[in-house]
Amino acid sequence: MALVVALLFPVVYGGMDLIRNKKFNFIAALGFISVLLTGGIGLLELDTRWLALKEALIPGLIGLAVLGSTFTRYPFMQKMILNDTVLNLELITERLQERGKTQAFDRCLMSSNYLFASTFAFSSAMNYFLATWIVTSPAGTAAFNEELGKLTLYSYPIIAIPSMLMMMGIFYYVWRQFAA
Repeated sequence: MALVVALLFPVVYGGMDLIRNKKFNFIAALGFISVLLTGGIGLLELDTRWLALKEALIPGLIGLAVLGSTFTRYPFMQKMILNDTVLNLELITERLQERGKTQAFDRCLMSSNYLFASTFAFSSAMNYFLATWIVTSPAGTAAFNEELGKLTLYSYPIIAIPSMLMMMGIFYYVWRQFAA
């Protein structure tokens, strides 16, 4: 019952947000699916290997989407960084052209897209490792729920903080290429 109550908030909130904003968000949808899968694994008392696969799958899918965007007109990092609501793109383009750095900056953005996708590969691998290491009790038990909490707690220092530092490094790399 505790698992059902814990699942209600993100499920209801995600549904209400989708109805209110009437806009599909890929990342929010993956988060919503992740919560449903975790709850389903617990409620259906499935083998904990499914939890480890699910933990690796979500960041893996995001990483594949970022990597796949490399082969489109708008790679993810280009879309995220070159945002005219945040930056003065006209001035940036002008300065890059003045310095003859337009092609170098484009290559930098492409490289940063690969680096960004690699942070999700790291997250995926570490999520799988942590889930198989920490969650060993049968799904649907109180120990399983406790281990899920422990998994969440450990994922911050072991996965989230290093991933955030990697992303900050990528943004610094892009900034240095632009500023040089």
